[in-house]
Amino acid sequence: MTIQEIRDYLGRFFDAVELVGNDNASITGPAKIETAEKGEVSFISNEKYIRFLPQTRASLVIVNQSLPVEEFAGNTSFLKVRDPYTAFVFLLQKFAGSRTVAKRGIAATAVIGEGVSIGEGVCIGDHVVIGDRCRIGSDVVIGPNAVLFHDVSIGDGSVLFPGVVCYDGTTIGKRAVLHSGCVLGSDGFGFAPQADGSYVKIPQMGIVEIGDDVEIGANTTVDRATMGSTVIGNGVKIDNLVQVAHNCRIGENTVIAAQAGISGSVTVGSRCMIGGQAGFAGHLEIADGIQVAAKAGISKSFNDSGVVLRGVPAQPIREQLKHEAWVRNIGSMKEKIEQLEAELAVLKNHH
Repeated sequence: MTIQEIRDYLGRFFDAVELVGNDNASITGPAKIETAEKGEVSFISNEKYIRFLPQTRASLVIVNQSLPVEEFAGNTSFLKVRDPYTAFVFLLQKFAGSRTVAKRGIAATAVIGEGVSIGEGVCIGDHVVIGDRCRIGSDVVIGPNAVLFHDVSIGDGSVLFPGVVCYDGTTIGKRAVLHSGCVLGSDGFGFAPQADGSYVKIPQMGIVEIGDDVEIGANTTVDRATMGSTVIGNGVKIDNLVQVAHNCRIGENTVIAAQAGISGSVTVGSRCMIGGQAGFAGHLEIADGIQVAAKAGISKSFNDSGVVLRGVPAQPIREQLKHEAWVRNIGSMKEKIEQLEAELAVLKNHH
């Protein structure tokens, strides 16, 4: 693409795309600002990367509208937009294309059960197993060695990478992306303790419901409900190695980073952001727009939207930082107390 073509392309998404420099150079692909070469495009959205501007060899850099770059517009051209990060994402999508997960059609080694409905334009890879009464929408891609138990439903345009497993009754919306090793609908962790110290397994009779435009990372597990449904709302993005337990409900457009663990019957609101290794106790409610810092331990419900939580046990960030400061000062407080006790002892001796 020429710089002018990139400018026109970004103009579909932004009201203003200002060019500084030459618009004729040909761009072959994206690169990081610190390693970009001639013919490549990069971006700056974080101030700490501005230091690379004098030395970058990129032919094009996308920057914020407020960033003065005219002095650098020699061998490098610039496109100024309101949100350079998102603009670069759109460009990455343009250059990346799509992965070939499986060839169009149904592989000869795939095993298809009885009463299966399959839409147009599907790609079903080698050694895929599809159980009875499954419903596969149009333009669905199912990679090699994926397994669908009975009565699984997959919406139009969804992609299952190799090795995905969907237990019986799982429903997946449109344009979902499930990465390798993802398991949907495995049994919830339910066992009734007995008087003799043993456990009796509680039957897990519910299902998992995945909404539209959901992406679930590699080796992430979403357990089926004991009764009813475990629900992942539209637009949710879940990283690798995340555990979502039985009967949880994750609200629309919430994002969950790697190694987070959400215990059973937790309700998470819409547009929440959950950091890596955060842990949730069971039966909690988290309001819309809450941000949970990495490694936070959520032990109670939070019903005020937009709160930032941090620490173990998690608290609103201002309170948590205050308590953290107190802990850091315990040593000096102890010395001060010992000094005061010594002075008090001297006064008592004088009397």
